[in-house]
Amino acid sequence: MQCDFRMRYFWLIFLFPLFAIGQVESEKVLSTAAIDSLYREDQFYFGITYNLLLNSPDDVRSRGLSGGIQGGFLRDMPLNKRRNIAIAVGLGLAYDQFGNNFFIGESQEGNSIFRVLGSNVEFSQNRFGMASIELPFEFRWRTSTPTEYNFWRIYAGGRIGYAYWYKATFKQSGNNVNQTKIPEFNPVRFTATLGFGYGTFNFFASYSLNPFFKDAITDDGQRVDLNALKVGLMFYIL
Repeated sequence: MQCDFRMRYFWLIFLFPLFAIGQVESEKVLSTAAIDSLYREDQFYFGITYNLLLNSPDDVRSRGLSGGIQGGFLRDMPLNKRRNIAIAVGLGLAYDQFGNNFFIGESQEGNSIFRVLGSNVEFSQNRFGMASIELPFEFRWRTSTPTEYNFWRIYAGGRIGYAYWYKATFKQSGNNVNQTKIPEFNPVRFTATLGFGYGTFNFFASYSLNPFFKDAITDDGQRVDLNALKVGLMFYIL
């Protein structure tokens, strides 16, 4: 329980100084009289999402909390004189959780169990969570200028991630299962992303390009090709 708590909330320690630095930098920019014609949109980002499982076996349903949080920094590199077209690369952290009726466990022989829980199975919690380090990259278009700090933007790109921690949790009366070793799980994550909006608040979506599990089969013979669609809000801080 203590380890799970640390993994879920450690990002707060990481993000708090980023918000503080971002605020100081914003005030510094607004207070200067000189116009920087070679400005960059270097940005700290923080996002929250609702997570949906796709390509799931038959009868898999969402149940409980399914969401994610993410944060990090992106280095902006303009490509034209007007500086409204750019690319950006960065580094970030993410935590994602999927609540559903898809059980992941282990047999007495040490083999993974993948099972869709029917309506006759009573349980209080069944979820899969992971914490990842990510390398985001974006192609950027925006309407910003050296003196305009609120602007329209469209950012499209992707992320390469590595899930350094993951856990499947199942709880019912008199039975708790915590699975932290799943040989079929693929920790390397490839994701396509899209963000658009105005000012600080922006719509964000991402789609995982590769399944969570490789060569995984349910106990009734269905392939487990789970991947995720995440939709939510992204906040950018200069």
